Amino acid sequence: MARTVFVSSRPISWINTAFPFGVGYLISGGSIDLRLILGFLFFLIPYNVAMYGINDVYDYESDIRNPRKGGVEGAVLGREFHRPILWAAAVSVIPLSLVLLAMGTLASGLWLVFSLFLVLAYSFKGLRFKEKPFLDSLTSSGHFVTPALVGAAMAPTAPGISFYAACIAFFLWGAASHALGAVQDVKADNEAGISSIATACGARLTARLATFFYLAASLIVLTLPFPALIPGILSLGYVINAARWWNITDENCEDANKSWRVFLWLNYVTGAAVTISLVAAGVFNHLL
Repeated sequence: MARTVFVSSRPISWINTAFPFGVGYLISGGSIDLRLILGFLFFLIPYNVAMYGINDVYDYESDIRNPRKGGVEGAVLGREFHRPILWAAAVSVIPLSLVLLAMGTLASGLWLVFSLFLVLAYSFKGLRFKEKPFLDSLTSSGHFVTPALVGAAMAPTAPGISFYAACIAFFLWGAASHALGAVQDVKADNEAGISSIATACGARLTARLATFFYLAASLIVLTLPFPALIPGILSLGYVINAARWWNITDENCEDANKSWRVFLWLNYVTGAAVTISLVAAGVFNHLL
């Protein structure tokens, strides 16, 4: 059971939600304190246990038809694991989220509640934003941007305009990443009767939209103060990676999985560049 929960939570992607919280908190004057530690841990593990675990439970019919499931890109959960996974999500998220609500501000509490709502709304029956084209990509992107907003709202000072510009770029990046990921699943989703931005627009148009979103995100980052130039240039790698599938079709949609695997490595390289750039800019000097 523990192994199933671990695999379902996509450990390779944990840092994608914890890092934004940490940056949002520290860039807004926060320090290495209990808020940072608990918030980072919350968005590192429990948040991902809930986000991906709930998704795997309600995507079962699609996942059993999807050849890429069963590894780093998601578990195929047998029906006997569905109820335990939902319990694991609740038990891991609820206690620590209540602590963060008590320790935070009104603004951080509202952002945290909204963030958890997006986690539920994306997969749960009755809401199922995942099956609402375009809303699916926007909601998925919100999963990664809202932790940064929670962190910034918990910190003692308000962030500057550059932080919010970066959040907009991050939001576009997240929407593009979801759209690109949906391209490879067109066949599986159609067979399971699941709607997505890719099933609605087709693989080709969706890949082109992802390319444009990535390009817009990169251009915004390139306008930010130095040393944003370095991660801005590296972020063009996402544009190139998505543009490779400019003429992809629904028939060969699964070939786009190659770009998705490149995307996973790009995240670590670009994330390292962002961290080094923040250090170079003296954002974290007050921690030293």
